[in-house]
Amino acid sequence: MNFRFIGLIIAVFFTSNISFSQEGFHESPGIIESVENFTLKDYSGDEYSLQEFTDSEAIVILFIATRCPVSNAYNQRMASLHKDYSDKPITFLGINSNKQEDIGEIKKHAKENGLEFVILKDPNNIIADKFNAKFTPEIFVLNSDFNILYHGRIDDSRRESEVESMDLKVALDEILDGKEVSITETKAFGCTIKRVDK
Repeated sequence: MNFRFIGLIIAVFFTSNISFSQEGFHESPGIIESVENFTLKDYSGDEYSLQEFTDSEAIVILFIATRCPVSNAYNQRMASLHKDYSDKPITFLGINSNKQEDIGEIKKHAKENGLEFVILKDPNNIIADKFNAKFTPEIFVLNSDFNILYHGRIDDSRRESEVESMDLKVALDEILDGKEVSITETKAFGCTIKRVDK
């Protein structure tokens, strides 16, 4: 048996695995640090662009849905957060990227659930792709330069009675206090965004 040959194979295997792990760590695939300006229409046909909100200290992008039970479990919390920060320099923008949810359904859902922030329709999930958004709900908090200050979940439990970590609220309060966001990334969970076939 050629032990030298076997040793060489083992060495190559471990070296290739180490290189792969280091590469994955440094590149952080799927994580973006900033976005570009974009323009979308809301369910009434009015256009909104990110650049309209550069006087805000934070722009909260919420990828949401009308039919997702997880997103719907957060309707009241999203409405409350928007109300709590309505007198602060913070903008809330909802985005619906699901291919099967049309503007009529989005409008009806928003009114039935008290979602008074602007909700934009993302045809062909173009903006969801730019954000690399995967779930509803999934949150991105931007500064006025469109750098991402926080990305992830609203809080740590679908069941409001079991919430222990109010991640989005903590991030927004830190921004308003002039502090750096202490936890910039959490794991979003919910229904997958239903994308169009391309």
